[in-house]
Amino acid sequence: MKLAVINFSGNVGKSTVARHLLAARIPGCQVIAVESINAQDSPSITIRGREFAQLQDALLTVPDLVVDVGASNVEELLGVMRRYHGSHTDFDAFIVPTVPDRKQQQDTAATLAELARIGVPPERLRLVFNRLEEDEPVERVFETLLAYCAASGVVQPRLAACLPYNEVYARVRGTDCSLIELAADPTDYKAAIVSAGSPAEQMALVQKLATQRLAQGVVPELDACFAALELMELGQQAPSDQVDLFASRRPRSDATSAAARRRA
Repeated sequence: MKLAVINFSGNVGKSTVARHLLAARIPGCQVIAVESINAQDSPSITIRGREFAQLQDALLTVPDLVVDVGASNVEELLGVMRRYHGSHTDFDAFIVPTVPDRKQQQDTAATLAELARIGVPPERLRLVFNRLEEDEPVERVFETLLAYCAASGVVQPRLAACLPYNEVYARVRGTDCSLIELAADPTDYKAAIVSAGSPAEQMALVQKLATQRLAQGVVPELDACFAALELMELGQQAPSDQVDLFASRRPRSDATSAAARRRA
């Protein structure tokens, strides 16, 4: 399965969604970060948006891949994809995380519109409603964005595809830690704290226990969100508009060119 995590806006949790929601639930999945700013926040492979040929190589050869597109490279990457006609069909789905802030909701609407413009159909777009406060209904918090979705028809929102705010994501940012592994960690940190040799060691263990407990709470939320996205079924379907990505690099007959335009 090939997934792109994308939004014109920063600070919507793209890397969290890419690593902890998606890649962690697709066995053997790799993550590529398309980013030039704050690339140190992710331990994944990092490339620039203009290096699309390198990304395309991975998309065509790696079985399972999540591409985390940083905000500073979204416009550049989409521009390159427009030139590589049909390249959006290399992805099974585009995942667009969003948060309650009004500006981010507006940027999310712009992202959805641009993806539709390059040919991504509604059934291959997914929204993730991120950083909800406890007991806040998606319908009210994201009223502006949902109104746009209803009016434009660019995506069918799945309201259950949501993630509450949790500080554990900040705790593991910039590390290789898996939340699933942290939640399953069998270490008895309470016993270790009692037997620790120094106050500093005790405090370090206290923080590990706190992270473990937070991870144990957030993993079921991630599981439920992933299930709500209904991606595994989508990955079994071949895009209906699949085209030869290298056709633009070699001469085509008039008949072939006309057929390509009809498919587009």
